[in-house]
Order: sequence, then C-alpha cells, then structure tokens
Amino acid sequence: MAVKVVKPGLSTTVQDLGRPGYYHIGIPLSGGMDRLALKAANLLVGNKEGAAVLEAVFMGPELYFTEDATAAVTGAELPPKIDGDMRPTWTSFKVKKGQTLSFDFLKKGARAYIAISGGIDVPVVLGSRSTYTLGALGGFNGRKLEAGDKLPIGKGRGAREGRTVPEKLRRLPSVPTELRMLPGLYWHRITDAAGRQFLEDTWKVAPEADRIGYRFKGGKPLEFVPREQPFGAGSDPSNIVDACYPYGSIQVPGGTEPIVLHRDAVSGGGYFMVGTVISADMDLIGQLQPHTPARFVEVSMAQALRARKDRAGLLDKIRASL
Repeated sequence: MAVKVVKPGLSTTVQDLGRPGYYHIGIPLSGGMDRLALKAANLLVGNKEGAAVLEAVFMGPELYFTEDATAAVTGAELPPKIDGDMRPTWTSFKVKKGQTLSFDFLKKGARAYIAISGGIDVPVVLGSRSTYTLGALGGFNGRKLEAGDKLPIGKGRGAREGRTVPEKLRRLPSVPTELRMLPGLYWHRITDAAGRQFLEDTWKVAPEADRIGYRFKGGKPLEFVPREQPFGAGSDPSNIVDACYPYGSIQVPGGTEPIVLHRDAVSGGGYFMVGTVISADMDLIGQLQPHTPARFVEVSMAQALRARKDRAGLLDKIRASL
C-alpha cells in the first residue's frame, strides 16, 4: 500500500520516537517533538507506539489513499477532512481506497501527528525512521515531503473507527506556558539578580522556532559575573570552552534571547547554558506558536522526577482508555 502526497503542507516529515545512542558523535535524537501525541496517534490506529507517523507543522498535507486504512490525528488541533467531510481529532477514523485526507485551518497548537494503520514504512536508518533534514538522514529520502511523493505503508489491520482519547487526557500548552527547568552547570556565570529576573520575566516565542530549537524574546538581558576569558572560549561573556549540550538545554547567546534546544539540535558548542527544561515539558514546547507567552519555572531534581512519573502516568491512562 502507498499513500500519495497531493500537497505536502508547510513542513511535513516522517517521525517516530527518534534515534538515541548517537548524540555523542553529533547525530541528534530527532523524532516527534510531541512524543505523547505521537504515541497516542499510534495507539488509536492499532500500531505500536513507536511506529512512524507524519508530523505536520501549522498546516496539514493532502494525502490520497490507494487502499483502505485507519487514521488518527493528535497533537495540535488541526481538524482532518475525508473528501471534504470533517472528522474529529484524537479519534480513529476510516479512510477508504480512493479517498483523500486533507485538513482545515489550525485551531490550536503547532504540530499535528498523523498515524496510519501499519505505520509509514520508510527504511530504518540507525535504528529509526525519523527525518533529520539537516543531515538528509532517515525519513522519506532525508527530507520533508513534496507533492508527488508516494509513502509506503506497512501492513496493519487497523483499529476500529471511533476510538478516542478523552479530552481530559489531551495535553496542550496553557497560556502563558510554564516551562519547568533545572538550573544548569553555568548558572554561576550570571549574577543573582539576573537569575531572579530570568525567572520572573515573561518571554515570547520568537518566529525562529523549529525542530532545532525554540528562541524566546522579550525578557531583560542577563548580567554576567566578571571573569577572565578562558583559553579556548570566545570573548563574549556568554561564551564557554566548548561543552556538551543536553537535550532541552537553554543557551543564551550574548545573554539576550534564550534558545531551548530540541530534537534536531547540535550536541555541543561554545555557548553557556543557564539551565535545562525538564523532559516532562519538552512536548509542550513543540506545540508553542510564535508570540506565545511563556515563563521559566525553577524546580528541583525531585520535582522533575515526579513530573516525569506523572507524564508516564498520563500515558498509562491513555492506554487504559483505549
């Protein structure tokens, strides 16, 4: 079976849960930016949770089906349509041979996950089908979809139509969004007053927000503690001797605009990190639209681990509901 791409949308890529294990050699995790929504989409159509899906940003694709299938759309509120007839999100629905799946305008969020029974059956590269466009790696020919592409679909009977994730279990950011973070190894590089101000300020998502990282604007510049320039570091106070960047780390080049590094980010460099967004909140970042207000909230390691447990519990509830 294959699905033909009639229109690709703004930026649609094949993603699964990513390729861990290669970050130390500069190959990022990749994978869906909203992992909870990706898993839920797969569960709705009867796939394994880590099957490859389509991640659509802001605008959905138009897909022509050559065989019957079950589909579901989760994540952003991007209403699907079958031959023009609306279908609900977070709910499985049937698509018959010869029908076309398209989408209405985006209502909320930023990234939608389109699961098809059987999964997107592109080749596995380094243990994953995810697309890393900067490296032309994985996915469909290492790039975002284009009109005329034919997506191979694996074998799968598909789940029944009408399976749905209850609204109370659907997770999208609140406004303003609170992003919980742990202070980083370089927190001492800024003054106490700057640290307090960073946490008090309300930031806004900048237009420069993608799979590599989300930039935030609108807060006050950071004040750095005076120092002698280390050998091997740049002259700007925000420069450090090159170090590893954890997934979710918050770097602040020049001390002005924080950037939260996401699924396709580089694994190291010469900018200091003020902290790291906890894993439980990284899905939320992928659903933030430009100009959305957000605040960074300091938490302890114990609180971060509790949040991770709560997020795992939410997924358990989704599984139980289906």
